[in-house]
Amino acid sequence: MVGNILVGLVALIHCYIVYLEMVLWDTPRGRKAFGLTPEFASASKVLAANQGLYNGFLAAGLIWGLYLGAGGFQVKMFFLLCVAVAGLYGAATVGRKILFIQTVPAVLAIVALWLGL
Repeated sequence: MVGNILVGLVALIHCYIVYLEMVLWDTPRGRKAFGLTPEFASASKVLAANQGLYNGFLAAGLIWGLYLGAGGFQVKMFFLLCVAVAGLYGAATVGRKILFIQTVPAVLAIVALWLGL
């Protein structure tokens, strides 16, 4: 139960990231979330939407795993590992904050699922 709640939380985080990257990227709220100048946000809007789409695939995979119930263990683990690796890469290349937003929740969900919590 705890593991599935954490998986759901990671999926919700990624749904919000999708919204930020695909819809709010060049708005004041989106620029504040990512620390962007108006010029950079405008110039990179299409790239951000593409990145948002990939985050949407991660969320969809996690939701799919939840939908499968107990049979979705491997699906949930695969997509959580993808989230954790993406978060590590983002933390190394963009900013440490990503480690806490993406990787830590994903790792907590992985541990909870692995322990059968």
